[in-house]
Amino acid sequence: MPELPEVESVRRGLAGGLTGRTIAQVTVLHPRPLRRHLPGPDDFVAQLAGRTFTEPRRRGKYLWLPFADGDALLAHLGMSGQFRFHAADAPLQRNTRVLVDFTDGADGGLQLRFVDQRMFGGLSLSEGGAELPPEIAHIARDPLDPEYDLDAVVARLRRKRTGIKRALLDQQLISGIGNIYADEALWQARMHYARATDTMSRRAAVNVLTAAAQVMTEALAVGGTSFDALYVNVNGDSGYFDRSLHAYGREGEPCDRCGRPIKREAFMNRSSYFCPSCQRKR
Repeated sequence: MPELPEVESVRRGLAGGLTGRTIAQVTVLHPRPLRRHLPGPDDFVAQLAGRTFTEPRRRGKYLWLPFADGDALLAHLGMSGQFRFHAADAPLQRNTRVLVDFTDGADGGLQLRFVDQRMFGGLSLSEGGAELPPEIAHIARDPLDPEYDLDAVVARLRRKRTGIKRALLDQQLISGIGNIYADEALWQARMHYARATDTMSRRAAVNVLTAAAQVMTEALAVGGTSFDALYVNVNGDSGYFDRSLHAYGREGEPCDRCGRPIKREAFMNRSSYFCPSCQRKR
């Protein structure tokens, strides 16, 4: 599932082609991505026509496309959701689900397409959601948010009675971090994924949260992490951070610090990758 760097890469890509454009019409090719828009696809189409986009925004893994009238189009990419810009007369990609045409898009002009192979992603209209959709108001700020408060997150983290990786994945504590960047941050901080948060010193907590911010900043600089064609930017480009991963997906490969093989263990219906020498369990 796309994490903060991937979603922020998409947001930046959308900003240049979307901001200031007015919707002429919306075409729904498959209703499933609109399952969170409870009035249904016909209402979705009718509600969006004539609205003008302002600059896209993001919190954690969630993306929303504000309208000038104060509402917003709330989007979650799920595992394979993509926003793609194409000429309106270009052939449709496989798994294209929703089309958005603009008032300045006549004669093969720009068209926004929502493509989703696995259809875990979704779109819905958020009334009054231009500043922050109420549907995601419970999501915590992420490390790249200007109003992110590291000291407050450290204090909350140390009060929790859980393992550090579970805490990093808790989107109500700190948003944007998923399995990939949690493993990478823990490798950077030399910390085992099961380390108890309530036994951590303030310094240790700061170190791992700072590592998470650093890893995601570095990933964002190269467009995020792509292992296959399910994650691409709005122009179809893949991210290249997978070439810089130190732990995630590297089972059996030598640790870049000590040379000992990276280990994989089952964790919350997924996997944790770590160095058994650099990240010893306490």
